[in-house]
Amino acid sequence: MQNVTLLIGITASILALTLRPAYALGTLITTLLWYPSWLRFSVGTIDISAGRIVVSVLLLRCLCDKRITDKFTWSPLDVWVTLSMVVYVGVNLITLPLSSALENRSGYVMDTWFAYMAARLVITDKATIISVLKFVSIALIPLAVLGMVESATGWQPFAVLKQFRPWGLPEDFIARIRMGFYRAMGPITHPIFFGCAQAMFIPLVFGLRHQRGGWRLFAYVSTGFVLLGTLSSMSSGPWLMAIMAIFCLIMEKYKAWVKPMLIFFIISCGIVQVISNRGVHHVIASYADLTGGSGDHRAKLIDLAIEHFTEWWAIGYKGLDPGWGPKLGMDHTDVTNTFILNGVYYGILGVIALCGVLVVGLRIVIRLHNSSDDPQLKSWAWVLGSWFIIVIAGFLSVGFSGQAETLFYIILGMVGSSAYLMMAFPKMAISKAQ
Repeated sequence: MQNVTLLIGITASILALTLRPAYALGTLITTLLWYPSWLRFSVGTIDISAGRIVVSVLLLRCLCDKRITDKFTWSPLDVWVTLSMVVYVGVNLITLPLSSALENRSGYVMDTWFAYMAARLVITDKATIISVLKFVSIALIPLAVLGMVESATGWQPFAVLKQFRPWGLPEDFIARIRMGFYRAMGPITHPIFFGCAQAMFIPLVFGLRHQRGGWRLFAYVSTGFVLLGTLSSMSSGPWLMAIMAIFCLIMEKYKAWVKPMLIFFIISCGIVQVISNRGVHHVIASYADLTGGSGDHRAKLIDLAIEHFTEWWAIGYKGLDPGWGPKLGMDHTDVTNTFILNGVYYGILGVIALCGVLVVGLRIVIRLHNSSDDPQLKSWAWVLGSWFIIVIAGFLSVGFSGQAETLFYIILGMVGSSAYLMMAFPKMAISKAQ
């Protein structure tokens, strides 16, 4: 299977070198969506996925193309993403054996910073954004169909490849039932990541509705498929992301209600905290547990992170299990929260770095929305804002990793590039059909 992985990586890399930059980025995203990141080929002690090959080739192509690099302008979001990488790499270099830390972090940087920078360099204008989304929306439909088939029948075509997975247990691929349906996982390691990977694209694909001709109808159809694909995971995290996506997209027509609703939510949380015999996060987690999953587990994680703050705030747990498992009713600690996971891995600096990236990204989106008089540019900003909301909801449900994490950084790169849409096109709308 290593030869197949290498062949897939080389084939997709050739496409990344020869296609237009927008379609090259679309090829990378499609590879991440469709080819399991847990299938690797080995070079010495290093395991390399097909996605890592493609993203490295695409980034190198961009850096060697003066037409692309000349359009690149360093931004505050680029600074924060890069600083976060310094934290994520530096803490591991300090706390883990140097050889294993270098091996692990080199792969991590390829999955995250390489992906972010490739997207930043490729996306230079409105037409490129639309071309990428059109490419990806087509690739998402059969993935969603696969998820629906898996959920209805329990058939897992990628499960036959489990014998080639270099880590984990065969039991990870058992088709489990929840609410009468199987939990689809497609080419990704777990149903919740399968659902999250699709949920992130719901608002982005919906953003194509401003295009002319058949693309407008296709935007609604593909959004429906991606929504169903998300639901096929039968996981509360992706379900919550899907519901939040729908809510945020509907609220685009009722923007005047957003501020009062936020104020009402904050006041309600304060009232619940005072009158309830449970913490407000326990109440929210119980209502957000849409599929009978692990709402109580996620709330207890917050309690444990606060309780053991003095143990992890400096440099995390140095790659070791926090030891919270017995209090969670487990033999190990399953950290299903990206913010807490960053604390466990990197200490308080890891949490600050992640929050800083999200805050700076949201500022870009808000500024783009408020400074533009063009309705389609405002709509794109709203799409990106909706994406941030659902990602934060996902972060509170699962510790992002693997393909889902790489896709997050690619879309974050789109956000970084969108900061310059007003500068490049002060009087123009996001393009209709290209």
